[in-house]
Amino acid sequence: MRRLLKKIPQYLREEYQLTATVVFTAFFSLVLILVSIPFSHNAWFELGTGAAFGYTASFFVIGLLVIVFSKRMMYITRNKISMNYLQYVLWNLAEVVVICLLYTMFSIRGDAAGVIRIQDPSFTNIFFNALLYCFTSLVIPYVIAGMYFAIIDKNNTIRLMNYSDTVSDEPPKTRNEKKITIFDNRGTMSLSVSLTNLYFIESDDNYIKVWYTDSESKLQNYFLRCRLKTVEESFMGSSLVRCHRKYIVNIDKVKALSKGTGGYTIIMNNPEIPQLPVSKTYEQTVLDRCSVN
Repeated sequence: MRRLLKKIPQYLREEYQLTATVVFTAFFSLVLILVSIPFSHNAWFELGTGAAFGYTASFFVIGLLVIVFSKRMMYITRNKISMNYLQYVLWNLAEVVVICLLYTMFSIRGDAAGVIRIQDPSFTNIFFNALLYCFTSLVIPYVIAGMYFAIIDKNNTIRLMNYSDTVSDEPPKTRNEKKITIFDNRGTMSLSVSLTNLYFIESDDNYIKVWYTDSESKLQNYFLRCRLKTVEESFMGSSLVRCHRKYIVNIDKVKALSKGTGGYTIIMNNPEIPQLPVSKTYEQTVLDRCSVN
């Protein structure tokens, strides 16, 4: 039960994941309809040029639009409303129920109009037959898509490593100095930088910008496709601390905290870097880490 109340990973509500899930679900459902038509005694789906085929196509298109709208709402609210696993499951089950109700409405009206024929046109019979079909055509592709993106996210997780033989533009350091190695969403290593040179990481939707100093102590930035949430989860326990929905700072590079009417801001020990805001959500964590350091 505690697992169900845990917040879902952010990638489950990102645009690319939701879009891929809708496309895969539509393809899976279409194939299932084509395969099941000759063997189904409960569904009225038909192919051809008749009125029943038009009814079939209309149901498929409207059902797909319902799912697209639902996923779009899930994406739009991702930064405003947090969602745990239980809420995520209930949201997806609600989609199934809505599609079942839509199928039931189509069935009853189509039977009454003489477009299709149903042996038992009762609401209960049609709804529960639809429920079984929708669980097959919606829940299965949802689960498969979720598992696929979970594997992708795990493979793309940014890792904190000890690198002693990494080739870079930095002067030789001590053997055990920690570096972060950043992988993009394709799993390709994009940047390896020493924690002593890293200042902060800035988020821009599905991209991040890593700010660091090179071997000549010049402030540089590196832009790549990766989520800030992945950085936060991967570097727990390190000197990298989330201070805002857009920023993660290296707490070892913080010069001071400034408190104003709008809350705290972080002053880094590099004059080229502007003050970074601290949101209420992360304020106590930042204060605790600064007091320790």
